[in-house]
Amino acid sequence: TGMTQPSINWHLKENARDHYTSKFSIEELIVRRGQAFTITINGAGQPEQNLIFIAETGPKPSEQAKTQATFGISSTVSKESWSAVLKSTTSNSVSISIYSPANAVIGRYKLIVQNTSSGSSSTANLGTFVLLFNPWSSGDDVFLPNKAECEEYVLEEFGIIFAGNKHHINSFGWNFGQFQGDILNICLSMLDRSLSYYQDPATDVSHRNDPKYVGRVLSAMVNSNDDQGVVLGNWSGSYEGGKNPSSWTGSGEILQNWKKSGFKPVRYGQCWVFAAVLTTVLRCLGIPTRTITNFSSAHDADENLRVDEFYDASGNHLNRGADSIWNFHVWNESWFSRSDLGPSYSGWQVLDATPQEESGGIYRCGPASRNAIKEGDIDLDYDCPFVFAEVNADCLYWNYDTTNGKKTLMFSESTVVGQFISTKAVGRDDRVDVTNDYKYAEGSTKERDVFKKARKKLGLEDKFDPTAPTPKETDQKPDISGKFKVAGTLEVGKDLKLILVLANLTTDDKTVQVNMTACSTVYTRRPVHEIWKDSVSVTLAPQEEKQFPIQILYTEYQEQLTTDNTIQVTALCHVAGGIQVLVQRDIILDNPNIDIQVLGEAELNKEVDVEVIFTNPIDMEVTDCVLQVEGCGLLKGILEINVLPLKAGEKSRTKFQITPSERGLKYLLVNFSCDKFADIKAHEVINVID
Repeated sequence: TGMTQPSINWHLKENARDHYTSKFSIEELIVRRGQAFTITINGAGQPEQNLIFIAETGPKPSEQAKTQATFGISSTVSKESWSAVLKSTTSNSVSISIYSPANAVIGRYKLIVQNTSSGSSSTANLGTFVLLFNPWSSGDDVFLPNKAECEEYVLEEFGIIFAGNKHHINSFGWNFGQFQGDILNICLSMLDRSLSYYQDPATDVSHRNDPKYVGRVLSAMVNSNDDQGVVLGNWSGSYEGGKNPSSWTGSGEILQNWKKSGFKPVRYGQCWVFAAVLTTVLRCLGIPTRTITNFSSAHDADENLRVDEFYDASGNHLNRGADSIWNFHVWNESWFSRSDLGPSYSGWQVLDATPQEESGGIYRCGPASRNAIKEGDIDLDYDCPFVFAEVNADCLYWNYDTTNGKKTLMFSESTVVGQFISTKAVGRDDRVDVTNDYKYAEGSTKERDVFKKARKKLGLEDKFDPTAPTPKETDQKPDISGKFKVAGTLEVGKDLKLILVLANLTTDDKTVQVNMTACSTVYTRRPVHEIWKDSVSVTLAPQEEKQFPIQILYTEYQEQLTTDNTIQVTALCHVAGGIQVLVQRDIILDNPNIDIQVLGEAELNKEVDVEVIFTNPIDMEVTDCVLQVEGCGLLKGILEINVLPLKAGEKSRTKFQITPSERGLKYLLVNFSCDKFADIKAHEVINVID
């Protein structure tokens, strides 16, 4: 009566099609929760009414923890628990439809069958399958009703990330690659390497039915702080011993390197790398996720919704205090419901894997409900005060006397932080502005009311703040105004031409001592190298406006530039008898372009030639030229090609072959680097036909 080892047909193709998992490249059943899948078992013995199934996951499966389910064959599916329904039988095989509940724990399961017929029972292990979140199922916490959004935020392997600064938004492509190779297994091992798992494996696994929990754990695991996670951050401007953060073009190489090295943190990342890797991992597991870029993003280290910046008398931006305003910062939004907070806080949730501040003793951030941020309900879980400050903090600029430590407030701004909050459009490569989803219109009464409400919730509204400016200091109006205007093109390799415009706002003559500096910075506006300084004494007649041309030569900045291509120019104006005026501009220089040409039709499984064209725009030789190419469905892994040095003005054409393995629209990403230009990026969409 005992069964011989039964064989199982997992119906991989049909199940994958029904569960939107066809893009995965591993030979294992991968299905989504809250939806039936079909298997056929041969040789499980008769009658099939006696078959009992056990599905279990994690190191200590238990019914109580919902990591084990035991179920027989019933006449109808149960929505609340695991169940099986008979589809058809033959003399020695039985086809069964297995249904998992919409709140089942996700991860790799073992499926066991028992037959208890005629007094003896026998057990057989049928193998494993992987269960994922299901945004297509209305019972799931991650249910996303719009099918086009499911396609983009779960199934799309290509993305566009926005960067630059508020004056100059640029963007680059990224290969998320969540369905490639071993990525699913790496994502599952990230969960199994988290601190929560080490502390209590059984409890950790039992919480993996909850996207809030999974998102929070992974926001900690993507950075290497605390837990030997995936990526090590580095914002110094010097990246020895690893890869420069701006050189990556996709998450696959990073996740695979982490696994290959025996799970040692991959060097190095900055915010968009953490966000892109988290996007890959969450999309892989089935949680709809996108990257968000916030321009002029505040890092408020002390939870007072205020960022203080300090400048010395020469106009140097001082590295003082933990607060800063980044040119941009990239984080994630994931879509799920918040049963813990109530329906009005469901929808997009902010997660941030960049290690900025600890949350509950660990570098992680979120999920913070985007609606809670907009409404100023920052006492709600998780980490709302930090995210609220990123888009709303007021900014105070201080003159700091390095001889005696005296601070003098120059001016404050309440509308600088949190601008042009951007994400990629659904189904298109365009930028969509979501600033209005984070806050009410700047300057509106509603926006100030929300800010006051948030301050009150943090207990800031009635505290005496010793560093706050006294009314006397702030009432004094500046006598002059200033701004930097750009004259000419902002390109790496060209001289930088600016105009400092100063205007006398009063009806008296004014004498102004202007101290100017320029330094290269990282995108966080952290100064790295001084490039240039100058000072000039100016007399302005009543109401007069004067222009001062400034030129910084390429030869002056070339050695000092970091791969961020960012220069901060500052003029600190000391007005006789008046308050100091700070004029500042962050300038981003564009790299030269690179051109991709596909030579012929791209056909499935057929080689096609691609050519990448680069012209050296400067009048000196460039060396150490390397071209990096990747693209899901177009080539396996990453192609790296060394390109010969290029003389001044010389054009290089680099040819290589790709063999498309998937049909449809695919993206080819290239990254070109040399000693004078870092990480010039381009991408090309290729339509692969049969």
